[in-house]
Formats: sequence, structure tokens, C-alpha cells
Amino acid sequence: MDYCLGDGAGGASMWTGQPDVDVDADGDLDGVRLDFDGDGAFDDALADFDHDGLADHAVVNLDDDGAAVRYTDDGSGTWALTAAGTPIGPPRWLGLDGVEHPLVWARELDSGSRVVVDLLGHDHRSMTHLAHHELLRRSVAWLLDRDIVQDGEAAA
Repeated sequence: MDYCLGDGAGGASMWTGQPDVDVDADGDLDGVRLDFDGDGAFDDALADFDHDGLADHAVVNLDDDGAAVRYTDDGSGTWALTAAGTPIGPPRWLGLDGVEHPLVWARELDSGSRVVVDLLGHDHRSMTHLAHHELLRRSVAWLLDRDIVQDGEAAA
């Protein structure tokens, strides 16, 4: 399984590890144990639930009796979503200039017009990612000044 970790200073490196832990409790080894929260215990893991060879879930404190915190990749290669798909912060990328740039932004202009820019990509992986679907759904609701509704509900 391949995974990418940042160094905290803007750089990142690709790593390869052999799965050694069953993160999703389905009986298959799907994660690599690490200590990326710095507590000295190898109780964190990166996991590949979709079996494509790339880490797509991160878990902090895996062995803490149900207190584990889970994150998933938002499609941009960053651990920016909780396992439920809730954004931790705005999606962003680090440019060659060393500056973080937003991948998604929304503005309401003085004229009252609304604009949403989504630079997360339009390839198959991005467009089939459930978190990207949710982002697009919420963006359209905001653009149309409509309430965000759950599946099966009527729009107000």
C-alpha cells in the first residue's frame, strides 16, 4: 500500500508499507500501523479500504477502546474529511511558490450574484467520490439560495 505524508514544512514523501492491521474489522489486513500523532505508540494507521493500493483512510488512536478518530481522503490527496465525510477545513493545495491556495471557494458579489469555483478535478475518481458529490450538492443549493435538503426530502 502506498501513502503520502507531509513533513510539516510543506514537503511530502511517498512511502510503501505492507498492511499489518485490520482497520475496518472485516478480517482482511488493510492498514499500516504508524505513529503520526506523536504520542509514541504505533496505534494510528493508514488504510486502503477500496483496495486500489493507495491509502484512503487514516485512523488516530486505533487501540483506544472506541475513541479512535477516523479521517478520509477528500479526493485531493489530503486527509481533509472525517470518516462521515464532514470537511475538517477548506480544501487546499500547496503551490510551487510554497503558498496554500484554495481548491474550492465561494463568493457573493456586491451585485448579489454568487460564484463557486471547484478545482478538485473532473476525472472519474473525483466525480465518483461521495464527499465531492456532497460538496457539489451544497454548492448548488447555496448558488440557488435554497435550503440544503437530505436525499428524499422536498426542496423549500
